[in-house]
Amino acid sequence: MSSSHHSSITTAGGRLPADALIAEIVERDFAGECAFLAELVRIPTDNPPGDCAGHAARARSLLEALGFVVEAHAPAAETVSAAGMISATNLIVRQTFGAGGPCIALNAHGDVVPPGLGWTKDPYGAEVVEDPVHGATMYGRGVAVSKSDFATYTYALRALLEIAARGHALHGTVELHLTYDEEVGGDIGPRWLLTQQLTRPDYAISAGFSYAVTTAHNGCLHLEVTVRGRQGHAAMPESGVDALAATTGILQAIYDSREELKAHRSSVPGILHPTINVGLIEGGINTNVVPDRVTFRIDRRIIPEENPEQAESELRGLIERATSSFAGIHVEIRRILLALPLTRLPGAQRLTHTLQKHGERIFGVPIAEHGVPLYTDARHYTAAGIPTVLYGAGPRTLREANGHAADECLRLSDLRGATATIACTLAEMLSQP
Repeated sequence: MSSSHHSSITTAGGRLPADALIAEIVERDFAGECAFLAELVRIPTDNPPGDCAGHAARARSLLEALGFVVEAHAPAAETVSAAGMISATNLIVRQTFGAGGPCIALNAHGDVVPPGLGWTKDPYGAEVVEDPVHGATMYGRGVAVSKSDFATYTYALRALLEIAARGHALHGTVELHLTYDEEVGGDIGPRWLLTQQLTRPDYAISAGFSYAVTTAHNGCLHLEVTVRGRQGHAAMPESGVDALAATTGILQAIYDSREELKAHRSSVPGILHPTINVGLIEGGINTNVVPDRVTFRIDRRIIPEENPEQAESELRGLIERATSSFAGIHVEIRRILLALPLTRLPGAQRLTHTLQKHGERIFGVPIAEHGVPLYTDARHYTAAGIPTVLYGAGPRTLREANGHAADECLRLSDLRGATATIACTLAEMLSQP
């Protein structure tokens, strides 16, 4: 379907463009969509600890109440435990329309970071407040990242089913992939579904926000560094080898490297340069003992233009060089995570242009294409060769949504608009056999 052509269907009043009918369906069902989202927000899925099977069971029952056939796929208990979680069940809904056409997967994650401090609303209350500027706004952990897109994608698919039932010819399959391990890397969610050959879509759309299509994002390297010395009495520091003193020098070398990383600029709008941060540190024995061990963890963000293996090699070399100036000190470096950057694959532009076209019409503003400095589950689809972009319900930035912060929120008008945008995009993508 060309960008200037609006598909239409026959109704009692004549032929109505599919996108106009979708808007009517989304508006009619919107109270139900908000209630669906609220139910999902009210069930905690904090990760850690990552005990999410109960939420998946409730999501499955809500989906089945809407008439969907839902598959539940749970990795083995030891696989879940190795990922640092207690329980996780992946849900797949497959809806096939006419013969031919592509298979398009819609992926959102239901696990969330713990609420933390500073909330003025109940993190699991799904409270709706009338904002004088933005209108009705729902509050709760996960309401924007990304339980919102459980609702966006579910109700977009409902709209698609209705226009098909009312005469609009669609060809292909839409799959909902609802997973629960994004906060620990996605290995037992999207990656597991793909490696177990439970799905093989032609395209994928992952959870995102409403005012831009994300086509690239940073990768991420997590290293755990253990610095070992020798304990000694604090009254005689020379009797030991101070692991903390050495760690101080190693950390200084890491922090000094930040300026050099800033020189490596990304060409992707929305992504600036690589970053490095030390987020965890622990060690020592007691106040009166020379510390013999210190462990810390590093977060190194990798821009799309970088080679991840080279970035890791360079960081390991920096640590080893800094260590060499401290006699009697040994380091162990262990990789915790290597998340590859998201890069645009051939075919992704079709998704991007279609989402932009319908989003601009529905929201009344240009829908940009950009990159983000985060890393997401979308990378697992591109690693499998599947053209993938991020788009869903949310404001212009993560900060506006208070994502991963207190009082996370979602403007319900963005949920409505994103649902219509996704539904219209799917209708266009599936309109050619």
